[in-house]
Amino acid sequence: MNQKKRILIPGSFLLPYILTTICFPFWGFGENVTNPLVHAFPRILNISHFEGSLIQFAFYGGYFAMALPAALFIKRFSYKSGILMGLFLYATGALLFIPASTTMMFGPFLLAYFVLTCGLSFLETSANPYVLSLGPEETATRRLNLSQAFGPMGSLVGMFTAQQVILKNLSTATAEERMLMSPDAYRSLTMNDLSYIRLPYVAIAGVLVILFIIIALAKLPSHRDQGKGLDFIPTVNRLFKKKRYYEGVIAQFFYVGAQIMVWTFIIHYAVSELGFSEAKAQSYNIAAMVVFVFSRFICTFFLKYISPSKLLLYLAMGGMLFTLGAIFLHGVLGLYSLIAISACMSLMFPTIYGIALRGIGEDAKIGAAGLIMAILGGSVMPPVMGAVIDLETVFSFSAIRFSFFLPFICFVVVAVFGYRGYKVFHD
Repeated sequence: MNQKKRILIPGSFLLPYILTTICFPFWGFGENVTNPLVHAFPRILNISHFEGSLIQFAFYGGYFAMALPAALFIKRFSYKSGILMGLFLYATGALLFIPASTTMMFGPFLLAYFVLTCGLSFLETSANPYVLSLGPEETATRRLNLSQAFGPMGSLVGMFTAQQVILKNLSTATAEERMLMSPDAYRSLTMNDLSYIRLPYVAIAGVLVILFIIIALAKLPSHRDQGKGLDFIPTVNRLFKKKRYYEGVIAQFFYVGAQIMVWTFIIHYAVSELGFSEAKAQSYNIAAMVVFVFSRFICTFFLKYISPSKLLLYLAMGGMLFTLGAIFLHGVLGLYSLIAISACMSLMFPTIYGIALRGIGEDAKIGAAGLIMAILGGSVMPPVMGAVIDLETVFSFSAIRFSFFLPFICFVVVAVFGYRGYKVFHD
């Protein structure tokens, strides 16, 4: 391999790489300012944990619904157009929190989340393969991992915002206490709580508008966007003849399901098992994200010396081990084990993504859509976990601890994909 092929980011692509990478923290922010609200909405609007987890169904359902239209849009136009459309829909969904908060109904919030994540779907479907294209294929996975490493910084800002702007300012009144209030007092309290929920989304909409203008004015290379033909069926047929690709889609579905379940229900775990307040529990959620950030940079370094598939296998095995710790260890040790799972999840998404898309060329535009559609795992699995938690006890386990058998199964699937990666696909 010559030195040119080992270059991570060619100088001519540095500016478009930077502008595209700036987008990565924004979907981390949207996801992690939202996760704690799965626990907050049930008591604010007097709904069940299952209903509260429908936030994740709407949130990640938007990824699934818009990924394929986004891929077709990008193939017809360009990666830049896809990024701009993503920013537009993201900002629109965020601004929908203004009318949603005035209705005091759960449905409008679900619509706002859905529109917002249609934007995120456009962004990820555009930005991920675009980063892969900005340099030699031999360094594509490392390049994507480097961009993805900045995503958790947005996640940390989102989590801190959720803690300091939302959770600390919400009333501690339970759903039962709220139902005993007079109609006027109930409405006043609920409107006050929803105003704090609305605030971060409206603020991020303003930032997105500024970023939209900057990228719209910038010149981004379209060297991978020349093909205008939408040969969708032949492309899909080619993709699903590649075991590496379709097994990667399956692995991504289960990984995202595991990630969203672990991060969404850390607060439930800390509140139910250790009696923490929501704001204090969010501190442990933030700790998990800090672990995730540091682990991602460390694991990206290890990719210089170990194949992506083998590293993915080791990380999945670690995720399985720590998930069992969250289930079987009581008290703070179980919580620490739950936090440690984030170290193992740090590199899974971009590594699965890079392995699955390796060597598929122009088909990456449609192929990327399949991998983004696999984010549906984050939509389907949290409601199942929420339904288990509503049971309160399962066998001899508390329902919250028993529910973590679901992410354990997900990590098993990821481990199998990692194993096949270096044994069958020879990564």
